[in-house]
Amino acid sequence: MRHQSRLEAFSTGQILHLNGPNVDSPGAAKQGMALSRLLLLCMVASEVWDAWTRPIDFVCNRAARRAMNIVPAINRALSDCDGSTTLLTSVQLPCTELHLASWETKSDQEKRADVVASLRVLSESVKAAALRQAGCGALILQRLENNINNYALILTRLQLSGPALTPSLSCVPRSTQSLRTVLQSYNQLISGKLERFIVSLEDRCTSQ
Repeated sequence: MRHQSRLEAFSTGQILHLNGPNVDSPGAAKQGMALSRLLLLCMVASEVWDAWTRPIDFVCNRAARRAMNIVPAINRALSDCDGSTTLLTSVQLPCTELHLASWETKSDQEKRADVVASLRVLSESVKAAALRQAGCGALILQRLENNINNYALILTRLQLSGPALTPSLSCVPRSTQSLRTVLQSYNQLISGKLERFIVSLEDRCTSQ
């Protein structure tokens, strides 16, 4: 699997360096163990949803959708990743505010465009931040970027009725240098707009 291959490349490179003979402190070893656990969890998520998974499977399997969300795993890894919660560059946050009355009046194409726009902005911003970050923090951001892109890929491959819309943001993005704030906002997008959109499509599952 493509995503799994990328994860394995990191686990045999930078991650092993954290756990290898160059480790000179208990703190570095602790960080290496945290990232190894995170990599394992991310690899499981990649196996559940890779580039060839049918989007309808994503719609019809709530348990697997929950497993794909790696925010809890990243938060646990951060507790062992000293100095990684403050980023060296700002990250743009997704549009998470949800007005239920207006949201329910949107078409499926409009809902998808809203969520995909936020995912793409967040992905590009996280990718840029990873290039400036070092060590444990950089690896966590790379794992986060892969996860965001996985969601965007699945959503864009969903077959919806009506004309496809160009993704556009529904807000003026705020920015932060706090990784925990980034994770909190990303989790709100996944459990809020994205999940409500997917649940609205579940009537398709009875015909699969």
